[in-house]
Amino acid sequence: MLKNAKIRGKIHDTYAEAFDGLYCRLLITAERGLDEKDTNSPFIEFDPLRFSAYRATSTPAVVVGRTEAGIEKWLTKDETPDGREGVILQFWGMYRKEKPLKEQVESFYKEVSIRIRQDILSASGGTTRIFDYMDGDKSVYKIDAEERVGKCGGGYEWIEEEFDRKFINVPLMMGHDFKIDNTINCGIGISGANIWLLCDTVETGRASGKKAIEAIRKVDSVITSFYICPSGSMVGNYPPIGPPTNYPYCPSLKNKIKDSKIPKGVNSIPEIVINGETKDVLEEAMREAILAVEKMRGVIEVSAGNYGGKLGVHKIFLRNLFS
Repeated sequence: MLKNAKIRGKIHDTYAEAFDGLYCRLLITAERGLDEKDTNSPFIEFDPLRFSAYRATSTPAVVVGRTEAGIEKWLTKDETPDGREGVILQFWGMYRKEKPLKEQVESFYKEVSIRIRQDILSASGGTTRIFDYMDGDKSVYKIDAEERVGKCGGGYEWIEEEFDRKFINVPLMMGHDFKIDNTINCGIGISGANIWLLCDTVETGRASGKKAIEAIRKVDSVITSFYICPSGSMVGNYPPIGPPTNYPYCPSLKNKIKDSKIPKGVNSIPEIVINGETKDVLEEAMREAILAVEKMRGVIEVSAGNYGGKLGVHKIFLRNLFS
């Protein structure tokens, strides 16, 4: 690690509070068959790989008891088992040590299967394959994919070996068959690690957030499910819709409420939330993000969100990242 007094001086003496979470790591491949202009077009409907990836990861919702997901990495044809372009996705759900693992995995996979059926199988043109992409030594539970995905074949699905694994084949009207690994591994990782970028303007907030995300993308096995999150959550009794905004840190309220915690000169605080397979990769991602933005003009300080240590079982101290 680096020993850098300048960096440490810009970082609050605080920690990010993170949580154990159930997760699975899937590789999606597809036949894109696109011209370069279509591959780079902002209209993604004709690109089955991007369309499936963005649909399946579009609604982070662990805070309301469902799932969140994110894009980990895009892969070239040379990096995938079937020689097609691909994308690694991670899906995350809540985990509580005191509850039965099987019960939690079943609830988690029910949510993941909906994403697979509705956002990948049903919206990709039928050429997608789903590979389980988790190292076996990180698995705590093996999910039978046939129960909630394979049976979309109405009883006419079948299993055959390809690419040194067993695939469930689901027949589709399109003529292509949807293929998914018959077993999906589920692990316990760490979710909710975060950094806050205290910036002078909203423009700086957007620019620094983007730069932080670009740095994090270089780290394997992590995702940023909210991309650049415009507001952290407030701890306390949640309303039915979920946690409210962390209002003491909202710049537009600094002259309207008594308990504002906005430092002088700060007018924007984007949050970058990171989920990862291990604490080590989360620390690497946080460190790379901070290094990417610490010299940017307008980034006044770097902090993190926590709940006083009352909720998360993991504490990642920001200054220790550089000690």
